[in-house]
Amino acid sequence: MLKFNENNEVVGSEAYRAILVGRQGAEDVAFSMEELSGLAEAAGAEVLGQMVQNLEKPVRATLIGKGKVAELAEMIQNMDADTVIFNDELSGVQLRNLEDQLGAKVIDRTILILDIFAARAVSGEGKLQVEFAQLQYRLPRLTGFGKSLSRLGGGIGTRGPGEKKLETDRRHVKKRMDDIKAEIKKIKSSRDVQRSKREKSEIPVVALVGYTNSGKSAVMNKLLEITDKTDKSVFVEDMLFATLDTAQRSIKLDNNNEFILIDTVGFVSKLPHSLINAFKATLEEVTYADLLLHIVDVSYENHDFHIEVTEQVLKEIGAGDKKKLTVFNKTDLLPPEMGGAAGDGAFKASPASVGVSAKTGYGMEGLLERIKGELFSDRVTAAFLIPYDKGSVSSYICEKAEVYSMDYTEEGVLLSACVANADYSRLRQYEQIQDCGK
Repeated sequence: MLKFNENNEVVGSEAYRAILVGRQGAEDVAFSMEELSGLAEAAGAEVLGQMVQNLEKPVRATLIGKGKVAELAEMIQNMDADTVIFNDELSGVQLRNLEDQLGAKVIDRTILILDIFAARAVSGEGKLQVEFAQLQYRLPRLTGFGKSLSRLGGGIGTRGPGEKKLETDRRHVKKRMDDIKAEIKKIKSSRDVQRSKREKSEIPVVALVGYTNSGKSAVMNKLLEITDKTDKSVFVEDMLFATLDTAQRSIKLDNNNEFILIDTVGFVSKLPHSLINAFKATLEEVTYADLLLHIVDVSYENHDFHIEVTEQVLKEIGAGDKKKLTVFNKTDLLPPEMGGAAGDGAFKASPASVGVSAKTGYGMEGLLERIKGELFSDRVTAAFLIPYDKGSVSSYICEKAEVYSMDYTEEGVLLSACVANADYSRLRQYEQIQDCGK
């Protein structure tokens, strides 16, 4: 869990014995509470039990009712718990009131997710994004992070007895947030330049999206293996938010077609808006993609819930209407009657989806074919006669197109090839009207 020192710096993490608390309103929180348990374990906490209260509207002072707070305090004592994790986001006042009444550390779902992100961020950009989200969350809640923040300051540069530490904290947080914004803006400018180069080269982009731990990175690695790029594999681990940093890999097919494959951070229900905003520069890659591969863990009993969560987040970042192919992963974990276990091809997906197992390789060749069909179905097959003094044009076709035949004639090089629509428009001056076949 997150732990802060007096300078508002994150100082490592500790293991905790936790009780989970949820509020059952109009929507069923069963899946969300199950997810919260997984998040707590991913953060290193031992989950001792949980409490859910049926409550239409949250109590302003403590979120849950007075009676439930007393019951929770008793649970904490009986189970020897030291932490309470709320499924809903808490205000600074609620945090303070609950800690005072429960005598235990109180955190909410947002703090928990931020804790996991802080532990898993690797790249400089990822660390900056997580830190910004942490500070954005803490700023309006400084009054709720314990009594240490209300001590008097003092020393050179202060008036009278000194500023309250709360005010110096607030100014420090705002200053640091401004600095991080400036650094992220520089990184975004660099990414925009890279994206501009990709667009000029007209190489299509495929983005892997989906619920956390659905197997996005494993799917990427298997596609890299199929195309002989195992040296470019990415980190894979069976845990929530195993990877946060966006990974990009170029995949070149045997017919000279090429696309960029992007692995993105996984989604989760109630993903904090502070995180969505902080990771907006990274998630922008999804909005610019030509095709989204929505990876779904089909072995999870309630995977429809995961699909809904992902669809909602995609809408929030402006990618809800992107061309999408649903990939049902982990078919090897399904029982035989559902087409799993043996991975013998019995799993049936809808026309808008495909079933695969990134672990065994089942269905991955078919997935690659589907990607090729989605990205390159508009290509044109034609014959081009390229004069010998236009050798650069011949080289371009050989590099970018699927060449079926090449003959050297008196007038120049005669190529039969399948080219992208944009390339065809530029090459029409060299086209030979004939049956070019394959």
